[in-house]
Amino acid sequence: MWNGQEVIKQVEADLKLKVFSGAEFSVLDQGKKSHFLFGYAQHFPALEKLVSKKMWDLASVTKVVGTGTVLIDLILGGKIKLDQPIKTYLPEFSNETLTVRECLTHTSGIDPYIEHRDQLTFSEFKQAILNISVSTDKTFRYTDVNFILLGFLLEHYFQASLDEIFKKTVFERWHMTHIAFGPVDNAVVTSQQIACGHVHDPKAQVLGVECGSAGLFSDLETLERFVEGYFSDDKYLQLVKNYARGHKKRSLAWDILEKDDHWLLHTGYTGTFILLNLVEKKAVIFLSNRVYFKDDRAQWIKDRDDLIALFVKGFEK
Repeated sequence: MWNGQEVIKQVEADLKLKVFSGAEFSVLDQGKKSHFLFGYAQHFPALEKLVSKKMWDLASVTKVVGTGTVLIDLILGGKIKLDQPIKTYLPEFSNETLTVRECLTHTSGIDPYIEHRDQLTFSEFKQAILNISVSTDKTFRYTDVNFILLGFLLEHYFQASLDEIFKKTVFERWHMTHIAFGPVDNAVVTSQQIACGHVHDPKAQVLGVECGSAGLFSDLETLERFVEGYFSDDKYLQLVKNYARGHKKRSLAWDILEKDDHWLLHTGYTGTFILLNLVEKKAVIFLSNRVYFKDDRAQWIKDRDDLIALFVKGFEK
């Protein structure tokens, strides 16, 4: 049974240091679930105690909850081939060599820089992505553009927008009832600079329901159903291996913990992550608003990685 004393101590310390205003997490351990709630949904203009069933901005966790899972199902079902060029499934994409595998493992060689990106309209931004520069350097380089492009691929494949695709292929199947692209009601305030329930990611602000890299909001219980969906089908055990052709191990859409290949991980910029052990049916869903008081990303990465290590250590006791 998971021992969470060190994690709880760390989260309480982070609250005092204003790493985030609030945090909510769930630990799943072979059929048993433990739910934890800390802090406030907001501090300004008035304190609002955090309660359960609030919606959180998932940021890049969207990549696995939405885009990644749809593609994984298509690949494992033989409907999309890993080493086929993106252009096979998205004819309007300019590059003829970039593959599905390379985007899913962030070894695409894409140069993510887009001039004046935040000033572009939806159409201008989409055209910039479809004509993005692709180099021959296939070392690991994490970029949202890989999954924005994969999102466009899915829209062409299904002839529907991503919000419709996610709902029909993933959310309805696993009874994920409280998850949607923003804006949403009943949300935790992500940042004091952005209206409550509106997405934090600037690319998702432009692309809306057609963004494959970010934009989903969810409550904790819904993400528990997502994790249980992965546990319920042994086909997902195929994800517990390296799919990348480079120095860094990656599963399809998911990262792999360096110290334990059984653990899959995906993080989100706003202070979220899902940690998943498909072999032992253990998981952690962590939701916070770490950009609420400040956006010190370098420090957060250190704090987050320490927290992840504590979560894993709790399962070992």
